[in-house]
Amino acid sequence: MSWELEVGYQTRQVRCTRSDGKNAMMSLCVKDDPPLTYQACVMSKDCHVSDWSAWSPCSKTCQSTDLSPGYSLRSRIMTQIPVGGGRRCPALEEKEACNIIGDLLPNCPRWGWRTTDWDECHILPLLSQQERRSANFSTLCGVGIQTRRTYCVQVPDDSTARVRREFSRPVSSRHCAALEPPLAVQRCSVPCQNQCLLTPWSSWSGCRHDNCEEPQGRKGFRQRRREVLWEVKGSAEPCPHLVESVPCEDPACFLWQVQEGGGCVLSGQTCGPGSVVQNVSCVNVEGEEVSADHCEGDPPPTQLLCEVPCEEDCVIGSWSSWSSCSHSCSTKTSEGRQSRTRSVLAVPGQGGKACPAAPALEEWKVCNDHPCVVYHWEASVWGPCIQDTSMYFNGTGGLGGAPPCAVGVQIRKVSCVKTNVGPVINKRCPDSSRPETIRPCFLPCQKDCVVTPFSEWTSCPSTCVPENTSVPTQSRYKVIIQRPANGGQECPDTVYEERECESLPLCPVFSWTTHKWHGCTLVPESIRRGLNGPGEPCGTGLETRGVSCVGEGGEPANMTECSRWAGPSPPQFRECQVTCKDDCTLSPWSQFSQCTGCGTSRSRTRTLTGRSKKKEQCLKEEQFPLEESQACPCEEYLSQPCGNWSACLLPAHSLSDSVQGWMNPREVKECGQGLRYRAVACVDLRGHLVEPSLCTDTGYAVETCHVPCPLDCKLSDWSAWSACSASCDSGLKIRSRWLREKAFNGGRPCPKLDLKNQVYQAVPCYSKCSQFEWRPDPWSICTINAVDDLLVCGEGVQSRKIRCVRVDTSGQTVTVDDGLCDQEEAPPRAQVCVLACPKDCVVSSWGTWSRCSLQCDQGTLRNRSRNVLRPPASQNPACPDLVQSESCIFNSTCFTYHYQVSEWSSCHLGENAVCGEGLQLRLLNCIRSDGRMVERWKCEQFGLTDTWTLSRPCAVDCPVSCLLSDWSPWAECSRTCGSRAQSLRTRRILQEAHEEGRPCPSQLTQTKPCPIKPCYMWLLTDWSRCVVEGAECGEGLRRRNLSCVVHWGDWPESPPHRVEDELCGDRKKQQIQQEMEQPCFVPCPGDCHLTDWSLWSSCQLTCLEGRSFETTGRQARSRAVIVQVMENQASCPHQVFETRPCKEGKCHSYHWRAGGWSNNQRVVWCQRSDGVNVTGGCFLQKKPTTLRHCHPPCTKPFSHCTPSGVCGCEKGYTEVMTTHGFLDYCTRTPGLDNNKKADVKTNSGRLRPGPAQNQDLFNGRVKLWVYAVTAFGFVVILFVITLSYLLCKPSKSTKTSAPPQKPLTLAYDGDMDM
Repeated sequence: MSWELEVGYQTRQVRCTRSDGKNAMMSLCVKDDPPLTYQACVMSKDCHVSDWSAWSPCSKTCQSTDLSPGYSLRSRIMTQIPVGGGRRCPALEEKEACNIIGDLLPNCPRWGWRTTDWDECHILPLLSQQERRSANFSTLCGVGIQTRRTYCVQVPDDSTARVRREFSRPVSSRHCAALEPPLAVQRCSVPCQNQCLLTPWSSWSGCRHDNCEEPQGRKGFRQRRREVLWEVKGSAEPCPHLVESVPCEDPACFLWQVQEGGGCVLSGQTCGPGSVVQNVSCVNVEGEEVSADHCEGDPPPTQLLCEVPCEEDCVIGSWSSWSSCSHSCSTKTSEGRQSRTRSVLAVPGQGGKACPAAPALEEWKVCNDHPCVVYHWEASVWGPCIQDTSMYFNGTGGLGGAPPCAVGVQIRKVSCVKTNVGPVINKRCPDSSRPETIRPCFLPCQKDCVVTPFSEWTSCPSTCVPENTSVPTQSRYKVIIQRPANGGQECPDTVYEERECESLPLCPVFSWTTHKWHGCTLVPESIRRGLNGPGEPCGTGLETRGVSCVGEGGEPANMTECSRWAGPSPPQFRECQVTCKDDCTLSPWSQFSQCTGCGTSRSRTRTLTGRSKKKEQCLKEEQFPLEESQACPCEEYLSQPCGNWSACLLPAHSLSDSVQGWMNPREVKECGQGLRYRAVACVDLRGHLVEPSLCTDTGYAVETCHVPCPLDCKLSDWSAWSACSASCDSGLKIRSRWLREKAFNGGRPCPKLDLKNQVYQAVPCYSKCSQFEWRPDPWSICTINAVDDLLVCGEGVQSRKIRCVRVDTSGQTVTVDDGLCDQEEAPPRAQVCVLACPKDCVVSSWGTWSRCSLQCDQGTLRNRSRNVLRPPASQNPACPDLVQSESCIFNSTCFTYHYQVSEWSSCHLGENAVCGEGLQLRLLNCIRSDGRMVERWKCEQFGLTDTWTLSRPCAVDCPVSCLLSDWSPWAECSRTCGSRAQSLRTRRILQEAHEEGRPCPSQLTQTKPCPIKPCYMWLLTDWSRCVVEGAECGEGLRRRNLSCVVHWGDWPESPPHRVEDELCGDRKKQQIQQEMEQPCFVPCPGDCHLTDWSLWSSCQLTCLEGRSFETTGRQARSRAVIVQVMENQASCPHQVFETRPCKEGKCHSYHWRAGGWSNNQRVVWCQRSDGVNVTGGCFLQKKPTTLRHCHPPCTKPFSHCTPSGVCGCEKGYTEVMTTHGFLDYCTRTPGLDNNKKADVKTNSGRLRPGPAQNQDLFNGRVKLWVYAVTAFGFVVILFVITLSYLLCKPSKSTKTSAPPQKPLTLAYDGDMDM
């Protein structure tokens, strides 16, 4: 099968016309060669197409919210190209609606996000660069973050089976792009090693039984305790031990308590022996009085013997308090001792009792006789939860709110430990304080690995593939939803698979085969003779050839196959020339000369032959060139960088890594070494863009680059702790760190700093108020300067040593420098003493002062008293006052006390915690009214109640850095060719930065230039002017050309360059789809015709008072009528208008505009609100007048019709009015010639003619005949002017010129009155 063409002929009529449009003889128009009236042509062949293909599946296969129907497509191909003006091809593609009523269709699939389980909790992302360098990662604890992966699945319909519904197959995330993805990051907590805040140790208790309710044996314990102020929640490790004990002997849970009832009572005597009454009671270890049956042994006596010294007896003072114990415990080589003393108050007289010896004035006793061995219970960490069927736990929820799988027990080891030694037998420690060793727990559930089914295989190419192409691949993956735990089933080894696509068919190979050219066919001789008479058979004709289709092996094939696979068909006809006798004859073109290199040209020549060498018309090289040249083909290309460098792109991980599970706990790498790309254009030596593969493999210039890393804010190390803010009792101690480097390039910002660029941390501190105190030695003996052997009595001096000691927690004292004690409170080192003489009154030392009122009321007193130890003799002076009083002076002898709390400490976290929940503490102090901090027991002594909260929960916000998703794959290039194509990839924010976390980068989108491929396109030129071949007017053709051009993708900014048609495709098919020729008409002289279409007007709406009630506007255009000869006006067509709908129209208003008056005429036109003058749009009823009339007419010289409708005078003239108010005449205004001011009214009155009375001409009176003569002269002048005008008036032109007026822009905009 082949395509064959047939040659025919075309004819036309040619006439000669005059300038007025009438026909004339042909000889008047023909000068050289007459125009052709016939030509050869290809007989028309209509377009043939193949049968329709089958309808494609309907695009709408399910019910959706979109009510629009689906569509199906079918297509056909062209089997015969139309030639010679044959019928053009019908539509090659059809679309029809389908599934219009979608109720019978299944529901459309719904898509939804699913998530994997949360991964492990990680603290590392919360640390700054500075903290990471110094942190021990294995001990990090506290609040962290954990992530999970999100993926998109098809949500099953309610009607489908609920089988593995929650584990649906993952699909592309683009299906869920419109849905808000679930959170992928959340806060979590890692338990810390137990951090406990403890109170100081209490004092040692007395020796007690381990269990006072069931006392056993003679062994007991002395104990001291401390309490937990705060501990880390959820910690597996316990706090340090809270009880320490020391073994002791003879324990007692109940003790006899003795209180003195008064002084020594005598039986009727003034001195001598007597008795003292004392109260005896039984109390428990808490000091509460109990029944005497609880106390062991005999109670102490209720009366004791005593003695009141007589007047000559020696008087001894009462015992002092026991001194502190010299040792906190007893060893084999040392034991604790304490002493007390008493002194001589009065020396004996003659016959009186002598004073005891010096050793009798001091007593010693053993104290703290318990051994220096301290024991405590030490508990290990709780062991794992193990199953125990005997345990029953009444609970409904598991740990963390999860339901328990089984109840088990946890066990820990508890042992008795000797301090600084190690474990000992448990008998050494009291059982009452032993921690528990077993507790119930929940067994963690066994978790198997859970994965989704494999996703669908990625698509393979659906069409055939050319030969020698790489085999495409497809992949699929699974998503790990839950990791195995507690011995559950492990995950499969393969969660990502990749394979080659199944063998695709190779594209068939067909090719066009051309036949031999037929001979040149001219218009038949009969036709030529009938039109132009007998002539020579020569001139321009056509030659044709056949075209057929063959397969890969050369076998004939259907023309349809080549139309589909072989590309453009070769040309089937061309012009040919049969030389006439008088034609110029030339030799064939020679071969092109050899090329000498790229950028050069080659040429070929031909010569005139025969008589043509002597013919003048043949020597014109512009018509008959004898040489032509063309550029040499060149295989050299230049690489030309184009555009800017891309941003520095860091390497991304592969897809197979990302599907191995959920997101690895890491921060996105935002710095380091990467690559940046710059597109390279490949051009030939002419500067035309060619395929980039001819210059480079990738189409890029690539170079390494470096993204600077963000630098976090850097602070100094913590300073040493400051001294406690309170000298005694509770306060705060502070440490600080200061700014070293500010954050840079998106690093973590600094915490809130003060004005000195410092940040502080405060913790409570406590120092015992009596930590440093004065300890006086006993007073020395009262020394009196005696003269001779006189009795030593009276006033003297005694002294003592004082020393500053530090009291530790165990009550032991260590002598320190005196400067550490308060010098104002230093006790006196010497004092005046009195040794009473015999027979003098002897009194005891003063007791303590009584209390003042709590408010230290003004005018109140306080008292102290003493007792008489020996009454005086009758002749001696009486005893001194036994009671002393003084005023209660505020802040001198009387003080008030109140509680005061310290500032809150910083939020206290675990030692290795970064953030999270913690505790703030503050301490309670007792403050004296003079501002001095004293022991807390003094406030308690005055009955003050403690109502302050000393601890509260707090939280340190976590410095969560920004977390980003992975970069998406690179999208397809934004353009298929050119220099402006870019590929895009994006990422999204999973977690916004919080507090001092590293902020999110601003770059969430990255672009990379695409290889610069040449843009080939068919370029249609504008329509040519109407050309009538061989004539100047009449019916002709306007043509446009189709050429293949290449450009850089920014056309029309960059000029396109002409290239070979093969690069753009099938030229014939493109021409068939375009209209390449249009009939047109060039008017001959005298023809009345229409102009070309005007431009479309702007889009406007129909409006009412500036508001429109429609959404679609109208545009209009018109063709004006050109009248060349007025006699032909009757045959002219009417003006043509055309409208079309448009969008985004505007409301316009229309107003009449008027020009200035000239000879009582003016121009009036309609103007639109956008300033365009239009025809139509304004209401004719409101059109202003264009002519101005006065009645009666203004015929007087220098007069005109004024806008008010009355006659007035021109400038420089003054109106002279009649008695009836009409203009009589115009007189020149006096004084205008010499530029002097004149009184118009006076001059007018002076020159005004008087009434027609009998007045003499020389007397200033105007006669009636004067008026007659004047009127006659005026009539003559008018006649002469009219006659001159009629004689000089030009003949009436075909078109009168309009008076000067404002230029009008005529535009028809769709108005109904146009």
